[in-house]
Amino acid sequence: MNALSALSEAGVSIWLDDLSRERLVSGSLARLAEHDHVVGVTTNPTIFAKAITHGEAYDGQIGDLAVRAVEAGEALRALTTFDVRWACDVLRPIYDATDGVDGRVSIEVDPRLAHDTAATLAEARALWWLVDRPNLFIKIPAARQGLGAIAACLAEGISINVTLIFSLSRYDQVMNAFLDGMEGARAAGRELSAIGSVASFFVSRVDSEVDARLDKAGSARAADLRGRAAIANARLAYQHYERVFSSSRWKALQGAGARPQRPLWASTSAKDPAYPDTRYVVDLVAPGVVNTMPEATLRAVADHGQVPADSVRSGYSDAQRVLDGLRAVGVDYDDVVQALEDEGVEKFEASWERLAEQLSDTLSTARPPQTGADHD
Repeated sequence: MNALSALSEAGVSIWLDDLSRERLVSGSLARLAEHDHVVGVTTNPTIFAKAITHGEAYDGQIGDLAVRAVEAGEALRALTTFDVRWACDVLRPIYDATDGVDGRVSIEVDPRLAHDTAATLAEARALWWLVDRPNLFIKIPAARQGLGAIAACLAEGISINVTLIFSLSRYDQVMNAFLDGMEGARAAGRELSAIGSVASFFVSRVDSEVDARLDKAGSARAADLRGRAAIANARLAYQHYERVFSSSRWKALQGAGARPQRPLWASTSAKDPAYPDTRYVVDLVAPGVVNTMPEATLRAVADHGQVPADSVRSGYSDAQRVLDGLRAVGVDYDDVVQALEDEGVEKFEASWERLAEQLSDTLSTARPPQTGADHD
């Protein structure tokens, strides 16, 4: 059994953290689904910024949008929803074969709306309508102001990927919003089994932030904690997941047909070259989770990943000791995770703003598509 197959057998759904028109046109996504156990796709503003500003795959559609004098914001929606709709169609057989569990594709609301509940909800509804595929996930950042929008969307039957989760307390709030939303859907008489959700808990960025603070502390005790915070944080998140999804509140929803909100490990590429390039995959194997990874990480796991049957549930005590140790050397966990949440939103906002500016310039100079000979 190869590593990707072993990962799937262990109960981990492998999703690709990347999407582009070129990947769709070339058939790359279809091949990954057929040969490499990829059963889902996630996107974000940074991924789309890279895709749209490189190569020529978008030129024809951008030309049409320019002819129609479409402004940059709506043009971005047209470009990104086209890709996501296409990817949903590519993965639809997986969605059908897994009874709606996998075969999912995520698209994020405009990140500039992360702190506006009403605007986030309106944007989520618009994207849900524009893509119009049952295997879509709308991504909403887990900022405090997004929690109400998450619950409201789920209550309306919109499937949600909650993104940019860094802290255990925020994760608890996200799971509570999920339960609120599903209870709202049940009260509205919706088919609960048709509503999906994942909670994207970010991993490697935690080590990047914590390691920098440990290096500044400069002690031998601090040095011993380098590279341990992210996996410890994620393992404790899974413990919180097990607790919530064994509660009587959840069991009542499960009895009505609801499916759990699965934990999704995001930011799984190793940022520090000193760390193994597969660590945020093989050290976070547990049943019922999603691991979304860029293709380079996927290939690394396939090439030399050593996949255990479970690398999470036996590590809860050690994980708590790591977080206790951080506090003992002066690393403020609450400050770390809040800084990461703020930075995550800001980075996606910056990517979206730059892309909108570039697209605005492109639309103003784009040549109309050629339609044949001119006529007097």
